[in-house]
Formats: sequence, C-alpha cells, structure tokens
Amino acid sequence: MKCFADQWEKLDWDDIRLRINSKRAVDVERALNAPQVGGEELMALLSPAAAAYLEPLAQKAQHLTRQRFGYAVNLFVPLYLSNLCANDCTYCGFSMSNRIKRKTLNAQEIARECAAIRAMGFDQLLLVTGEHQTKVGMAYFRQHLPAIRQHFSSLLMEVQPLKEEEYAELKTLGLDGVLVYQETYHPAVYAQHHLKGNKQDFYFRLETPDRLGRAGIDKIGLGTLTGLSDSWRTDCFMMAEHLRWLQKTYWQSRYSVAFPRLRPCAGGIEPASVMSEAQLVQVICAFRLFAPEVEQSLSTRESPQFRDKVVPLAINTLSAFSKTQPGGYAAAQPELEQFSPHDNRHPQQVAEALIQAGMQPVWKDWDRYLGRTLQ
Repeated sequence: MKCFADQWEKLDWDDIRLRINSKRAVDVERALNAPQVGGEELMALLSPAAAAYLEPLAQKAQHLTRQRFGYAVNLFVPLYLSNLCANDCTYCGFSMSNRIKRKTLNAQEIARECAAIRAMGFDQLLLVTGEHQTKVGMAYFRQHLPAIRQHFSSLLMEVQPLKEEEYAELKTLGLDGVLVYQETYHPAVYAQHHLKGNKQDFYFRLETPDRLGRAGIDKIGLGTLTGLSDSWRTDCFMMAEHLRWLQKTYWQSRYSVAFPRLRPCAGGIEPASVMSEAQLVQVICAFRLFAPEVEQSLSTRESPQFRDKVVPLAINTLSAFSKTQPGGYAAAQPELEQFSPHDNRHPQQVAEALIQAGMQPVWKDWDRYLGRTLQ
C-alpha cells in the first residue's frame, strides 16, 4: 500500500528551497489573487518576498477563517503522564541523556490531575508522554485511557508512534485524535538531532499519519519544529505536501497543523534557523489560504501578547496554562519540564482575552446527546 513516504522521496529539498527563495513580488500578488492556492502559490506566500505583503495576507486569512470557523476558538490543555524516554533528542528536556528526575503518573495521580484540570474548565485534553515503549506503552494506555476518557469530552494523544492496529484499539478506548510532528522533513538533519532510540527511524515516524488514517482516527495533527533545520520555509512546504497527500488519501479524517518554535529546555540547542514573530504570522496565514478548512493550533510556547494578536487572524485551537511535567497541575514540579512555556496565564485569563478580542472560547465542541458514542 502506498503512503506519503513514496511521495516524499520525489521531493527535492534543495530544489524546493531554491524555488521558494526565488519567488518575486509578482508571484506573491498572483498567489494572493488566486482562487485556489496550490504548491506554487504556497511557495510564493512562504517566500521572503511575501514579507512585504503581510497585511493583505493576514486580511485574506482572517476572512477565510471567519467563513469556515466563525469566531470560535477551542481551548485545550496537555496532561503529561510521564517524562520517561528511551530516545536521545538534542532539543528535548525529556531526552534519556538528561539527568532529571523521572516520573510516571499512577492511577491516583492521574485522577488528581484530571480533577484539577476539570476544575479550571477544560473539557478537551491532550495526553503527552516521553517515548518509552515498555513502561509507557500500550499496556499503560490500556490501563488508564478509559478512566481518563470519563472526565473529558475530547481526548487526543501525543506519544510515540504506534502500529495501525494499536491506534485502532485506542480508538475503541476513547481516543479522538493524535498529534505526531515530524520535527523536520530533512533526513540528514533529522539524524543529527535524534541520536538514540526508536525515534531515529525517520521513515517509521513519517508514515505514522498513514497508519492513523488507515486506523480511522478522527483527527490527525501535523507539525514541524522550527529551528531544527536551517530552512523553516522548506520544512513548512514539505508539511503542506504531507497534508495534501493525507487529505486526498484519508479524506474521512480531520486535520490540524502547528508550527512550534524551539523553546528553552534542559540540554537544549541553539536553533539552526530563527523564525521571527512576523514570519510565524506569515506561515500561519499562508497555510490558511492553502488549506482553509484545516484547524491551526498555537501553543503556550508563544508569548501572551503575540497569541492575543494572532489568534483572531487564523487560529482555531489554543492551549492554555500548559504544564509540561507529570503532576504539574495538582502538584507543581518545575524541575521536570519538557520545555519552558512562555504564556503562563490562567485559562480564564486566556478566555477573557479572547472575549475582549471578539472571539468565542469553546471548552468542548460536542455533546453526547448529539450522537457521538465510543465504539
């Protein structure tokens, strides 16, 4: 069965990078006026030349966002279940080589975390772990997912890549969506930053969204980690190609995209390329024109001021008050952080800022009486 890896092998990184950087003002203007944004148009909107067109780009992105999503912004929060990890990645505080305290939540601790999160108003949860197949793998998920699911109307995961049949099983336990970020689509750069563990397998990670699509997972999230490669524009275009492939092949699933930038962490690295806030806005708006129906997410990696300004343009899902360590909500332990969040506001403060901007914070997006049931 074909998967995106077959398409990816036909993409030439250096050629794409050159084509993006060679786009001119006339190409950007043509892309802004195009009835539909394809690959060439997206290259223009991601190019350095598009920096001079940020205002019309943002206006068109906001118009499309209102058409497709109205004023709603879904709020969610990550729950870190474990910081155990069998990988050594240069950019992550959970890397096995980092000498930090390791913690995996048990049933009682998970219950306390869920209660603390629900008390803040959240009804959409993202489960996060380090990648440790034996101690935080399917046996752990089978044990705890059903109990967690009882507390929340929507449940997503960001854990190690799994097999297709494992995703299908997790769906029966209440899983709605999975986020799996490729980090970078450049294999040599990928190898440079993934030094030990299963995450070294570039292709197994690249093919994970295909396995999710075949397993019938409702929502699939893609992302690149800006700063790993020396060309964030090329990485973003590669992700757009990935998104387009998945939409055509697994059209029953919904999709989301995110563009996290490197944040400080234990043993962290200096970015190979730096994306400014204006450039991040450019990417977010370019993707709205490329994929008007796809959700875009913005994490607490970004500052409160930046998030308040950008969310009304094109963002549909927003994390708030994120604690990036196991036990961070019921019993704060900052020494266990995966990375340091930038926006530490309480969720009600984030919701109030959305309201003041004319947006509508949404704590959950469905109810049981509407017909959604677990398999």
